[in-house]
Amino acid sequence: MTMNAHVPATLSAGGQVMAIVPQTFEETMRVSRAVVASGLAPSALIGKKTGDDAAAAVAVCIMSGAELGLKPMVSLRSFTVINGKPALYGDGLINVVRQSGKVALLKTGHEMRDGQMVGYCHAKRNDTGEESRVEFTQAEAERAGLWDNRPTIRKKVWEDNKPIWKDGQPNDAPWYKYPQRMIAWRAAGYCLRELFGDVLGGIRDEFEAREIADADEMRDVTPASESRPTPPKPPKPPAPPSAKTIDAEPVQDEQQSENEFDLGGYLEEVETALASAADEASVEEIWNDFDAPATLESEGHADMIDAAFSIKTRRLAQLHPMNGG
Repeated sequence: MTMNAHVPATLSAGGQVMAIVPQTFEETMRVSRAVVASGLAPSALIGKKTGDDAAAAVAVCIMSGAELGLKPMVSLRSFTVINGKPALYGDGLINVVRQSGKVALLKTGHEMRDGQMVGYCHAKRNDTGEESRVEFTQAEAERAGLWDNRPTIRKKVWEDNKPIWKDGQPNDAPWYKYPQRMIAWRAAGYCLRELFGDVLGGIRDEFEAREIADADEMRDVTPASESRPTPPKPPKPPAPPSAKTIDAEPVQDEQQSENEFDLGGYLEEVETALASAADEASVEEIWNDFDAPATLESEGHADMIDAAFSIKTRRLAQLHPMNGG
């Protein structure tokens, strides 16, 4: 018996490659579990979820893409999740519109004009004849806090198994590495949402989704002492003096002052760290590291949680102002 006796004498070749498209919810969950188990589930989609929680997030992404005519794996490459809502990347938005069969013309790109980069999208429908050309300029990107031409930035790196902030780190932000593509996609987002709203079915592109997420976080962040006066907490009654404690009281007071939570210093530390964030992802990472709501709650300063959120909101507004174009 030869070594290759188990191999068929002939192998069939050819055939059409077909995507696996689940037809029921159970089939969708089976595909989703396989995606999670393989490690192909995007981290932006599943976050820290595991098991069926992660599979459910993948399943929702697949079903959202199916409503737009996208195959399962294409959906996973086209969607991101911002503030708990699905949104399409720039190329995913263009892909959905092209597959609709309603496009007579769709062209995106960039050009230089008076020393400034200008992204554009020119599109036309073949069913209604409607046509639109939208531009997004470098100046608009700068006002929106998107444009970033710094080769190095300050960001968090891991050293000795712990995260630290370091200056002079390579800037890997997409607006620095791929400005031509990003400025064209921004123009495409505005143009295609206006011209092909029926095709997109209410799914927004990632840029608009981020703006809406910023707006959702805008709330009353006035400290409680100004907007919602609350009576001060009564001080704890002092322990009755005794022969053993009278001499020790100054030492106890000193130890208590050393261990006392420095509210102002903590909030200042949060603000300083967030000020170094170059994008929303860095803001969220820093915010999660500090875990300000839980920290303030545990230290008896729950009334300052809104103030902490206001620090985060201000930094997000600086990165992407609402009137940024």
